[in-house]
Order: sequence, then structure tokens, then C-alpha cells
Amino acid sequence: MPTLSSARRSQWPVWLCWLAMVLDGFDLVVLGTVIPTLIKTGELGFDAVGATFAATISLVGVGLGALFIAPLSDKFGRRKLLIACVAGFSLFTIGVAFAPNVAVFSVLRLLAGLGLGACLPAALAYMNDYAPAGSAGKSTTRTMTGYHVGAVATALLAILIVPNWRLMFIIGGAAGLVLLPFLWIKLPESLPEAAPATAGEATKADTGVGRATEPGRAAEGASKSAASNTAASETAVPKSGFRDLLQKPYPMVAVGIGIASFMGLLLVYGLNTWLPQLMAAAGYPVSTGLTLLLVLNLGAVAGLFLAGILADKHGTKKIVLLWFGLSAVFLAILSVKIQNEFLLNAAVFVTGVFVFSSQVLVYAWVSQLFPARLRGTALGFAAGVGRIGAIVGPAVTGTLVAANIAYPAGFYVFAAAGVLAVAALFMVPHEVKTSEPGVPAHR
Repeated sequence: MPTLSSARRSQWPVWLCWLAMVLDGFDLVVLGTVIPTLIKTGELGFDAVGATFAATISLVGVGLGALFIAPLSDKFGRRKLLIACVAGFSLFTIGVAFAPNVAVFSVLRLLAGLGLGACLPAALAYMNDYAPAGSAGKSTTRTMTGYHVGAVATALLAILIVPNWRLMFIIGGAAGLVLLPFLWIKLPESLPEAAPATAGEATKADTGVGRATEPGRAAEGASKSAASNTAASETAVPKSGFRDLLQKPYPMVAVGIGIASFMGLLLVYGLNTWLPQLMAAAGYPVSTGLTLLLVLNLGAVAGLFLAGILADKHGTKKIVLLWFGLSAVFLAILSVKIQNEFLLNAAVFVTGVFVFSSQVLVYAWVSQLFPARLRGTALGFAAGVGRIGAIVGPAVTGTLVAANIAYPAGFYVFAAAGVLAVAALFMVPHEVKTSEPGVPAHR
């Protein structure tokens, strides 16, 4: 059991969840970095249609993992789920490197996606269990910087070693295996209030009372709370699940968040999977496309820090609406071929600032709107529905690539997705009034 005696030790959950997001960032980008090589060489039987199928089936796995595996973190604990997910992803990713054909390649990507799909919402739920009240924006966005640091590292790695695509998957899987013992030894189970067993504890957790950044202090507070609420402990808290999202006041929130997540991940995965190919279709060299993929994700890291600070200061809804709106504007700008290299890189960087942190702000808002007992379920719902958009984005863009009309039509599709996300988020009320005692409304 972690204690207050070591401030350094209390940072392990922060860094381990961040590193888990680095693995998710690898998965986000790796297929986009190897698709041009696979299509060009025809290795394993790949062509544009085969690449689109592989990208799509990969995201089916991620979506299924988010929808059906991530909610188990509310039942069995975040730690156990994170360890299992990282182990599964790592082993199947290494297997991809030895696939003999497109079909086996795709099945292994599907199985790896199951683990990755559950990893993201479980890690974000874990971090929000530990986050001090009023810091959900920064806690979520800073954890998600790992997502894009992983994407940046993968893009850099691809520049160095592609066309050796098999080595990309071996390195990604091996990194997860290296992380596993640290997760097992150093990651404590999520705080007691994250998996409330009694009504008294649930009320305390959902009001944020007793929450601390250090696990030992929070555990001590939870223990005192249990001792002082003997009468309340006789009443069991209802089990959490997707049916809770259908009960007032959550249906309208779930619809708006679901649509926004769909559009947000359509942008994230559509761009990261096909940006090098889109730029090749526009007449840029393949090396330029890979460099722009790197620049795009560097912008994402910068945007995450800025978005978290502004969301906590001005309200998450205001900032997420602004971010999606600006994403649409800059994606439309990229539909015009830019001859100046500096301006091209600047435009892609700024696009990354807004596009990727838009989706992360949706996750931050979900963490604020739902009580702790539903946090894993709600994040799993948002990520799972979003993954449908992640499937649609690469599939639609891949279809445009196969039809030789990807540029500039692909960027028009992406800009429209940003506009639709803005419209959907207007549906979500500024305040959510809940019948659960002590659960505050959020902006």
C-alpha cells in the first residue's frame, strides 16, 4: 500500500499511465507509416483495398475493446485491466511482424486493438481518480501527451527504419513487454472511491471530498470515511453499466458526447493513417509526408498543454467548441497546396494543435460530467463510439485514395467533421443536474 513517506513513489501512477498512452500513440501512427511501403511493394499482397481493410479491422478491435472491455475497470479495478491490456497488445503486435499475408496481418491487428481500446479509457479513469478537484482538464490532457509523444516517436522511428516495416511492430510490442513488470510492481490499485462499495463511500467519492494526489492520503481518508459511516455502509451502491447512461440526466449528454467523439476520432485516425498518402497524392514526396506526420503530432503535444490550462480556467465546453471550430478552419486551409515549406509545416503544426486536443477535451469533459462510479463506463462509451468514427475516417479516406480523388476531397471531409462536432456539443447542457447526492454540475 503506497504511503505518504515517499513523494517520488506517488508519481508512479502518473508516469505509468502516461507510458501506457505512449503505446496507444504508437498504435495510432504505426499503420500510417508503413502503408505507403506496403502498397508500393505489394508485400503480403497489400494494395489500397487491402490497406484500407487492415486499417478498418484494426479500429474495429480498438472500438470493441473500448466499449466492452474498458467498463470492466469499474468492476475489477483499473490496475488489473491496464496490465492485461498492455500484455495482450504487446504480444499480438509482435505477431504482426511475422504475418504471412494480409488476412493474418489484419486479424492480429484486430486482436491487438482489443487491448489498446480498453487501455486508453482505463488509464484516463485511473488518472482522474487521483486528480485533485478542479484539475480534470490538465490531468487528462497531460496524460494524453503520452499519446502524441508516442505518435511523434513512431513517426521519427519510421523515418529512420522504413521500409523495414516488420521492425516497426517488433519495437512497438517489445516496448509494451518492457513496461509490464513496472505496471505489476509499481502501479497501486485505483483509489477506494473509484470503485465504491457503499453508499457512504460513493457519496464521498463523487463530491471529491478526501481526494488527494497522493494515494496513501486518499486511502487513509477513505478508511476514516468508512469507519464514520457504518450506518450508510449497509446500503449497497447499484452496479454501474451502460444502462446508467440511459437514465436522467445522462441521455442527452451521452448523445452529444458520442457524436463529438465520433467526429473527433474520425479526424485523429483519418489524418494519422492517411496524411502521408494524402500529401503524396498532392504531389509532395513521401519523405515530406512522413515529416508532416511528425509535425502534426508535435503540434498535438503543444495543443494538449494549452487546452488543459484553458479548459480548467474558462470551462471545458467553451474551449472544446472553440478547438473543434478552429480544427475545421485549418483543415480546410490544408486543402490548398502550399508551396512554401515553412508555411506548410506551420499550417500542419497549428492543425495538430487543435485537432488532437479537441478529442482529448471531450474525454476531460466526460470525466467531469459523470460520477466516479461511472467514470470508466462513460469514458469507455465515449472512446468506443469514437472508435466507430476512427473506423469511418480511414475507410472513407482510403476509398478516396483508391478513387484517386483523396486530395483535396479528404480535407473537405475532415473539415466537415469538425463542424459537425461543434453542432453536437451544443446539445450538451452547460450544467448537468443529477439525483445522486453531492455530485456537482460542471461547465
